[in-house]
Amino acid sequence: MTTTGEEHRAAGGPWWWERRRSAVLDGGLALGSALECAVEGVGFAEGAGLPAGIGVLLGVVAGSVLVVRRRWPVAVVLVAIAVTPAEMGFLLATVGLYTLAASQTPRRIIGVTTGMSLAATLIVTLMRTHQGMGDMAGSGIDVWFLPLMSVLASVAMTAPPVLLGLYVGARRRLMESLRDRADSLETELQLLAERAEERADWARGEERTRIAREMHDVVAHRVSLMVVHAAAVQAVALKDPQKAVKNAALVGDMGRQALTELREMLGVLRAGEALSGSARAGVPLAAVGVAAAAAASRAGAAEDGPSLAELEELLGHSRAAGMSVELSVQGEARGYAPQVEQAAYRVVQEALTNVHKHAAGAGAVVRLAHRGDEVAMQVENGPPPARAGAAAMLPSGGNGLVGMRERVLALGGVFVSGETEAGGFRVSAVLPAEPLSAGGADRPQAPAGLEGGLGRRSG
Repeated sequence: MTTTGEEHRAAGGPWWWERRRSAVLDGGLALGSALECAVEGVGFAEGAGLPAGIGVLLGVVAGSVLVVRRRWPVAVVLVAIAVTPAEMGFLLATVGLYTLAASQTPRRIIGVTTGMSLAATLIVTLMRTHQGMGDMAGSGIDVWFLPLMSVLASVAMTAPPVLLGLYVGARRRLMESLRDRADSLETELQLLAERAEERADWARGEERTRIAREMHDVVAHRVSLMVVHAAAVQAVALKDPQKAVKNAALVGDMGRQALTELREMLGVLRAGEALSGSARAGVPLAAVGVAAAAAASRAGAAEDGPSLAELEELLGHSRAAGMSVELSVQGEARGYAPQVEQAAYRVVQEALTNVHKHAAGAGAVVRLAHRGDEVAMQVENGPPPARAGAAAMLPSGGNGLVGMRERVLALGGVFVSGETEAGGFRVSAVLPAEPLSAGGADRPQAPAGLEGGLGRRSG
């Protein structure tokens, strides 16, 4: 956690000081400057013919101005320039110039005040040097020596504090900018972490939804057929034992297929849990990578499973359960992306499952159309016979249509379902040949149903 300027100020100090030690430092400098100016004020008062007390008082007041150097650095330098002719305030001028150069004062003001201080120091130094050289008349010293010594002395008293102040101020501003940048980076990292957590929660929710949809599609269809065949076995057990045996065998086959598919899905889930647990336990990255590749291959195999090539077998299961199912295919069959193949298969499967659940005894028509850049499917059933009622007693969780819509929209397709004028039900879907990478629900065309030969739009 970085320490910002705001936290420094929060540490607390009297008045304009950010910290108490800064106030103590300035107070000590002001006391030392006041003592220096008071001592030098005695000599000034003697030279000017004034009482010594006035010189001391003038020195104390001038030297004490150093206490406000952080608040008004320009005023401190101006006071130092004002008392320069009195030959007092060396500490005042040095610290004042340093503070002014290190502050946030504009550079032009720093340059003007530094030039004024240099000129005042040069004039006083030149006068004092001239007086000293007058006492050494006839010593043979060159004329240029006097101005040269005055310039060197003035620069030596003015340049070092200004240069040091400029360096310290630049370094301080650099540290503040780095500190602010570190604070902004920390804030950005926190935002990124929050967004990553949100994305992880969203991904977990999407994965749970996908798993629930897969489980529903795998279990609901086969269990529905098993219930239908079990009801048929019960109905014909005494009248036609051979047909009852055949239906019982179909129930067993479907149960085994359902268990096989469930084992595959649960195997992928357990592999993912084992992978995450191994990563937390500190297993070497190579082992984690191997496990991840194995789980991914199994998951890929599970996702690539059902396809349109198995559609006839799917319809055969429904026909074996006593449903009259017709298949109409338009266009030349071709291979699609695995996600498209699986989604198309699941839509037809779930639509037939709904016919078994809600329209037992009704016939169904499955239409499949292969187009240039999409594949369309429609499952339509007529009204159930009045005598069929709820013979199979199949429960419904209300998730079938929701799952079909989610599958289709996730791939960028359109989905429409609803009752027909004849009292039956129609499920229509159009899937693109190449699925969208993400968020395919926002397609430009309006949702469309499929009518007759899958060529006309319907509401």
